[in-house]
Amino acid sequence: MLKKECYRLLIDYFLHNFPVAETELHYTTPFELLVAVVLSAQCTDKRVNMVTPALFERFPTPESLASATFEEVFYYIRSISYPNNKAKHLIGLGQKLVDNFNSEVPSTIDELQTLPGVGRKTANVIVSVIFNQPAMAVDTHVFRVSHRLGLVAKTATTPLAVEKELIKHIPEDLVPKAHHWLILHGRYVCIARSPKCEECKLTHLCKYFSKPPHLRKDSPKL
Repeated sequence: MLKKECYRLLIDYFLHNFPVAETELHYTTPFELLVAVVLSAQCTDKRVNMVTPALFERFPTPESLASATFEEVFYYIRSISYPNNKAKHLIGLGQKLVDNFNSEVPSTIDELQTLPGVGRKTANVIVSVIFNQPAMAVDTHVFRVSHRLGLVAKTATTPLAVEKELIKHIPEDLVPKAHHWLILHGRYVCIARSPKCEECKLTHLCKYFSKPPHLRKDSPKL
């Protein structure tokens, strides 16, 4: 099957079966989503959602976070992975938003990446979810699913390479939604170990499934 046809069938499937696809992080403002995404690095959304209600109640604005002490922020996020680094990042992020962006979350990838704790993946999530821009954040789920389905070449061994291939083949208006399709499929069906192929409705497109079980080896890890 040609790659173009594979993308068409994949998009048709998700459009009909999952017309609404959104982040599972809980937030009410762009600032809250930014904080939640920073906390979600190498941590589950479920764990982040357990922590953020109290965190957001105590620090509802960039100003309140900018004036916080390390010890106080650490207390609220201590159950999150890498709490020391993330506490420092959040305080610095609040200060940068206040000092450089009038306490508003910037709308460009380049500006977002100037914030402490914000890399390209996090910046892509923000511009996609908040500003509906055609940005594709490549996390471990997107990376894995893209390779297993054969959406990207085996030579796409970096998040940026995968991002560029996906953007090239997915219609611009669907990129923000496709980001969530791939994440959720990887989180609940195409899981890293023992993928649930018996439940998957995309096996007819899947390069990984088409191989005999003993030959099903993943592409490079993220």
